[in-house]
Amino acid sequence: MKRKQCEITKRNMIDAILSRCTIGRMATIGKDGYPYITPVNYVYLNDTIYFHCASAGEKLENINRDPRVCFEVDIPLAYLDLDYYGELPEACMVHQFYHSVIIRGKADRVTNLEEKLRALNGLVKSHEPTGREFIPITSDTPAVKLCEVVAVRIESITGKSDLAQKKKPEEKKKLATYLLNRNLPGDTEAAHLILDDTH
Repeated sequence: MKRKQCEITKRNMIDAILSRCTIGRMATIGKDGYPYITPVNYVYLNDTIYFHCASAGEKLENINRDPRVCFEVDIPLAYLDLDYYGELPEACMVHQFYHSVIIRGKADRVTNLEEKLRALNGLVKSHEPTGREFIPITSDTPAVKLCEVVAVRIESITGKSDLAQKKKPEEKKKLATYLLNRNLPGDTEAAHLILDDTH
């Protein structure tokens, strides 16, 4: 990673980002050799990415031919606009604060029924923000036979947080104060993270 100051070195923080997100982008290798990227609803369980899909399609064809994939998630935080800099600032001074995780690994269709059910129920649970209870998916649920569950087995993983790490303490405080006063979506979280040096 070029910007080492932005690298997330604690695995539990990377895991927290993966657990917080529900949509990721997966790149497979197309028949023509070009990357083929698709957004997928996923769940992160037991150090594995799981998603469900139809039993046919370009994504699965690519995985069957070459299981190597790259998987990415990100959490946009605050966007630092030109108002922060005062009158007539340079356009290139705008900035986006964010978290991101990139995974390289191999994908395979889940054929073990117990693992498939665990992944499907995990998907439902992870997408219910209120934690609402539901009737679990079982082997008798008709949809189980109609869909595929794919697992991305992680071989390497990197995390990155862009949170003004190179700024001096006084500049960080100024940034955080601006974001807290502006109070747009993501501003409060970004402000607290900018002031926190544990990431």
